[in-house]
Amino acid sequence: MEKFDVTIIGSGPGGYVGAIRCAQLGLKVAIVERYSTLGGTCLNVGCIPSKAWLEASEHNYKLKHQFEKFGINVKEANVDILKMNQRVQDVVQEIINGVDYLMKKNKVAVYEGHGTIKDKNTIVIKGEDKTETIATDKIIIATGSKPASLPNIKIDKKRIISSTEALALREIPKHLMVVGGGVIGVEIGSVFARLGSKVSIVEYFDSLIATMDGALGHQLHRSLRKQGIEFYLKHKVTNATATDNKVVLKAENLSDKEEMSLDGDYCLMAIGRKPYTANLGLENIEVEINEKGQIIVDENLETNVKGIYAIGDVIRGAMLAHKASEEGVFVAETIVGQKPYINYSLIPNIVYTQPEVAGVGLTEEELKKANKNIKIGSFPYKANARAKISMDTDGFIKVIADKQTDEILGVHMIGPRIADSYTEAVVAMEFRASAEDIARMSHGHPTFSETFKEACLAATDDRALHI
Repeated sequence: MEKFDVTIIGSGPGGYVGAIRCAQLGLKVAIVERYSTLGGTCLNVGCIPSKAWLEASEHNYKLKHQFEKFGINVKEANVDILKMNQRVQDVVQEIINGVDYLMKKNKVAVYEGHGTIKDKNTIVIKGEDKTETIATDKIIIATGSKPASLPNIKIDKKRIISSTEALALREIPKHLMVVGGGVIGVEIGSVFARLGSKVSIVEYFDSLIATMDGALGHQLHRSLRKQGIEFYLKHKVTNATATDNKVVLKAENLSDKEEMSLDGDYCLMAIGRKPYTANLGLENIEVEINEKGQIIVDENLETNVKGIYAIGDVIRGAMLAHKASEEGVFVAETIVGQKPYINYSLIPNIVYTQPEVAGVGLTEEELKKANKNIKIGSFPYKANARAKISMDTDGFIKVIADKQTDEILGVHMIGPRIADSYTEAVVAMEFRASAEDIARMSHGHPTFSETFKEACLAATDDRALHI
C-alpha cells in the first residue's frame, strides 16, 4: 500500500491548486478524482464552459446590434450551435490537458475513482475496474458542490435542467425559463437571450444578484431587460411540470399572492449549489457537518479530526473557484508549518454578463447596518471616453470610504470588462489605500480604469472631473 504525506479528494480549483502547492513544498502528494477528467465542476461543467458560451454569445449580440454602427456591415449571420458547442468543449479540453500536465510536472499521483475515507490515515478508491487503498498522513477534502433544486421540483436533466445540462445543450431553446436571479441564472440566461431565445427569469427577492451591493442588482436588471430578458421579481416558484417537449412553471407573486404560469421548452434551476459530501466516509471518522451540509472547520481549515482539512464549496463562505484555490494554498502552507493568511472580505464576486459585475469589500447595505460613518463616490461609464468608443456605456463604479479616515471599504462595479479591471480595487484595499490615494494616481487615457479614479475623486469631496 503506497503512502503519501497528503492526499486530496477532489481535483477542482481548490484540489489541484492545493496539490501543486503541497508538491512545491516538498510533500509527497496524491489526488483522487471520481471522474475521468481533472478540474472539477469549474473546469468541466462550470466556470470555463459558461464563460466560453458567454464570450461566443456576446460576439453574436454585438454583430447583430452594434457592428453596423461601427460601419461594419454583415449581410447574413447565423448561429451554428453545434459548432459553438464544439468550440466550448475544445476550450475545456485544452485547459483540462493543462491540469494533467501540471500534475505530471509536479509529480502528483492521480487516482481515478471514488475516494472514501476508511480511517484518518487510509483512503479506499473504487474505480470502474479496480479498488485501491492508499495510506496518507493528511487528507484535504475538496469535493466541491452540486446543483440544488427546490424540494418539490426534480431536475430530470432533460427539460428541467441544471447548469450542467444547460451548458451542453445542442439546440437554442425557444423559451428558457430560469428559476433564480443569482450569478448562474443571469449568466446562462444572458447566453441564450443573446443567441435568440426568449428568456424569463423568476426570482424570489426584489433584486437580481441579491448577495451583492443593491445598486449593482438594480443596474443589471435594467441592462438585461434592454437586451430582451423578462423578469418576475418577488415571485415564489411553486411547481414545475415537464412533458416530452414542454415545461409548465407556476409561481406566486409575493406582493399580491396572485399565481402566474409560464410555458417553455426548458426550465433551468439556478437557485444555488449544495456541498458534495456523499459517500466520503466522513461518518467513519466522525467529521462534524453543520445544518447546511457544510463541513465544519477551524481558522486553519482543519476539521474536528486532527490532520483532516476541508476547502472550497464544502465549507463555509462563498462558493467561488478563486476562494477554493486560495484555501488550497493556505492548507498546504499550514501543513508545513507556515503562517499563511486569507483576507476573506477581499475575495471578489464576479458576474460575467454584459455589462460585467464585480464587488469587493463591504456593501453599502452591510456598512449602514453596522452603523459605519461612510461616504460614497460614483461615476458612470457613459461619461468615460473609452466606454463611448466601444459602445459599452451601461454601468458605473461605486466607491465606499470611511468618512473620517478616507480608507476604501468597498468597491462595487458594473460595466465593460470589469472582471479584468476590478483587481486594482482589490490591491488598493489590501494595502488599505484611501480614496484620495487612488484619485491622485495617474490612469492612462482613454481607458476604462479612469472610471475608478473618477469614482474615488467623487468620494473625495465630490471632486470628479468629467461629470
